[in-house]
Amino acid sequence: MYTRNAVLLFIYLALGACSEGLSNSQGASSRPPLPENIVELAAPNQDLATAYLRPEDNCYWYMHAGPVETTPLPLRTAAGSPICVKPAA
Repeated sequence: MYTRNAVLLFIYLALGACSEGLSNSQGASSRPPLPENIVELAAPNQDLATAYLRPEDNCYWYMHAGPVETTPLPLRTAAGSPICVKPAA
């Protein structure tokens, strides 16, 4: 009886972790696509599907999925500079 409950608890927790991942990916797809000039500037190995313009600093950020957590990182050029836009005057 104890083993069965432990297995059911494990399955419940595993399914809960999967549902969180699905909700995050749905939020990324609701963002508007990046302008072509930003895509051309961006260095490789960055997740452009999750990139967005952050209004606090007028720079583009993307969600980096690491082995432990997903972290927002600035979108960078191949030279390593952050990709930002000038605020409207």
